[in-house]
Amino acid sequence: MIDWLLRFVKGIFIGSGFILPGVSGGALAAVFGVYERIITFLAHMTQDFKKNVRYLIPLGLGGIAGVFIFSFVVSFALGKYEAQILWFFIGAIVGTVPSLWKQAGKEGRDSKHLVILGVTFVVSLTFLIFGERLFGHGVTQNFGTWILAGFLIGLGMIIPGLSPSNFLIYMGMYKDMADGIKTFDFSILIPLAIGGVVSVLLLSKLADYIFRHAYASMFHFILGVVFASTIMIIPFGTKITALSLLASVLLFVGGTALGYWMSHLEEKYQPESQPLDLPKSK
Repeated sequence: MIDWLLRFVKGIFIGSGFILPGVSGGALAAVFGVYERIITFLAHMTQDFKKNVRYLIPLGLGGIAGVFIFSFVVSFALGKYEAQILWFFIGAIVGTVPSLWKQAGKEGRDSKHLVILGVTFVVSLTFLIFGERLFGHGVTQNFGTWILAGFLIGLGMIIPGLSPSNFLIYMGMYKDMADGIKTFDFSILIPLAIGGVVSVLLLSKLADYIFRHAYASMFHFILGVVFASTIMIIPFGTKITALSLLASVLLFVGGTALGYWMSHLEEKYQPESQPLDLPKSK
């Protein structure tokens, strides 16, 4: 039951990555130690199907809960408490970095992997900083563009560190998406779901292939993107008061403690949370 609840809570955090600007569901799945398991299952659904569905059910339920919970949070807190919420998530990521670093090096680490990490960090940070120019003029909202939005959300699950909410803000669709989720607007929910499912199914096999042929390189790539996306979450330029500073510090410390605690709890259940035992190519 403790393990089930742990995965449900992780799912809530991962689901928030599809709603909160600057936060990546894929990055949170990686820092909570479930990214590889999810990708492997999606790429090999018939392998240990029942066992893995049972493992992923609480993650999925938590993810759905996270999407709806944080759609309400966004509607309420956007423009008021966004900085404090983001500091909590920064803390959660910082708290899990030691576990992610250990996981990235479990099959070895050399200078090549450090170069991959550094280059990925610089390129990702540059792309995230200047990415607004890609969607700066907004797009017309219709069934097709909502499918595109869903595809981007799915991409945020497959590519750790990619925050789909950032692009939806650039496209002028973010607030309408959050409101549509909160009010169960099926003209938004259905195309979002279609785009997300298509994206995940199309790209999960590619991600799984890379893991099995270049595990260390892939995870150091993930580290670089996670570090870059974390820099982007930092709410620079926010007006600071004594109360908001205190709230930010407390939430950051609380998030760090929670992330550290959850990453260490994962180690207690390591045999169950390992990815599928499929042969690796030589």
